[in-house]
Amino acid sequence: MRWRDLIFVVVTIGAGLALVRGAIHLPAASGSGRPAGASASTAAAARAAGIRPVVAELDAAYRWDWSAHGIQPAPPADELTVMRRLSLALTGTIPSLEELRRFEARPAGTRLDAWLDDLLHDRRTADFLAERFARAFVGTEDGPFIVFRRRRFASWLSDAILEDRAYDAIVRDMVADRGLWTDHPATNFVSVTFNPEVERPDPERLAARVSRAFLGVRIDCAQCHDHPFQPWKQDDFRGLAAYFGGVYSSLRGIRDRESTYKPIDRKTKAELTVAPRVPFRPELVPDAGTPRERLAAWIVNPANPNLARATVNRVWAILFGRPLVDPVDDLPVDAAPPPALDLLAADFSGHGYDLHRLIRIIASSEAFRLDSTDPPSGDSKPAAPREETWAAFPLVRLRPEQVAGALFQAASLPTLGSQSHWFVRLATYTGRNDFVRRYGDTGDDEFNATGGTIPQRLLLMNGEIVKEKTGRGLFSASQRIAELAPDDRAAVEVAYLTVLTRRPSPEESAHFAGRLANTSGDERKDRLTDLFWTLVNSTEFSWNH
Repeated sequence: MRWRDLIFVVVTIGAGLALVRGAIHLPAASGSGRPAGASASTAAAARAAGIRPVVAELDAAYRWDWSAHGIQPAPPADELTVMRRLSLALTGTIPSLEELRRFEARPAGTRLDAWLDDLLHDRRTADFLAERFARAFVGTEDGPFIVFRRRRFASWLSDAILEDRAYDAIVRDMVADRGLWTDHPATNFVSVTFNPEVERPDPERLAARVSRAFLGVRIDCAQCHDHPFQPWKQDDFRGLAAYFGGVYSSLRGIRDRESTYKPIDRKTKAELTVAPRVPFRPELVPDAGTPRERLAAWIVNPANPNLARATVNRVWAILFGRPLVDPVDDLPVDAAPPPALDLLAADFSGHGYDLHRLIRIIASSEAFRLDSTDPPSGDSKPAAPREETWAAFPLVRLRPEQVAGALFQAASLPTLGSQSHWFVRLATYTGRNDFVRRYGDTGDDEFNATGGTIPQRLLLMNGEIVKEKTGRGLFSASQRIAELAPDDRAAVEVAYLTVLTRRPSPEESAHFAGRLANTSGDERKDRLTDLFWTLVNSTEFSWNH
């Protein structure tokens, strides 16, 4: 090894150890002088003030409902619990010890607003939300070879979310954009349905995606016959599919021709000619433009409430783990939606389909910041969304990618993110994907409540990835804490903060500090490894609460 390479390694390791030591010893709040992050906190407070009226209206609606039904809501959750919820919902991982120390160094009363502001300007949030939305837009599969680029689509969506681009503009591009799927990533929404047998995108699959992802209704259930329980008719679905009848693929990408949607009648086997038509509010369809442009304009028209309602329901589900209306893509047609849904939808469309504003409002609501109860045990099940009063934060099992994100972050005291070294980012990306593959992906229907499985428990208890992340390693969190914590109780506290985003109870602290007492060297490291493994395998770790 050359001298300059050796110097680089030594300096890098020294800087890393200094950062870790600082994170372990940093006090909970600055003792004097100007508070850390004062300017950021001020900016966050200003943004919070802008949404205060609608948050108050939302809170008042729920308080009235609780009072009318004689429900006593849960008390407010502590700040670290809400911090963990926000991190899991928006980045798919838990806060790092580094972030926890910075959070607690901020002025009291401003921390959660500032943390939410940090997250909305964090690439991790944009990437995670892009993946959540992409599952509804293009699914989870790789799609047709050559003509579909899922990663390119997700990157484009992530950039749009990070920039806080108007959501209606994002939707308009997906439905109506033209060009190559590489140069015009929004066209991947169309190209993912490419049917090699007819060498063109599939109008019926596109109609199904539009109805569920953008309208929040399952018109595709009427694809073969009139819906027996909903007002949707087969003609409604065919009319929606006809807007994509003229779309085709070429070397120039996605293009439009004259609409030629001709489905086959299931009874007569005759070819039918179907003209484009929307299932409701036809007066909102403009006269000018290609069929796809006209459909896109109808979808994003503020007078059409479905886009705003469908988006609110999905964002609520992302933040809470459950939608306001279940299933997330099947809003009631003949019944009035929940008051919170209409209130938030009106604000969303009335403020230019601002996704960041919508997230701020929901995350600032009293319902989001209430305490929760203990996770269910045995055969007991959490309340279904239709039974949910939102008088306590719902207990929801973490999705596989959230478990993976939490596991990898718990193994590192510094934050794993865009500022990490490229090698760390690569190792984290591949490691998380490997864990999710073994743990089991939820697929497109990610808000369908399912119980844990025996293989999932075994993976956490005996899996090599968990052993690697909780065990010995030059930069593993458990080993750094064993070496740098000033005493046993401090070591236990830092371990709890790193893995569970909370401090231990007096009983927990006394028990585990006793296990560490009078140990040193490898024995002390092994004890910390055992503590990390125990916390990772606790029910608390794999649930949002």
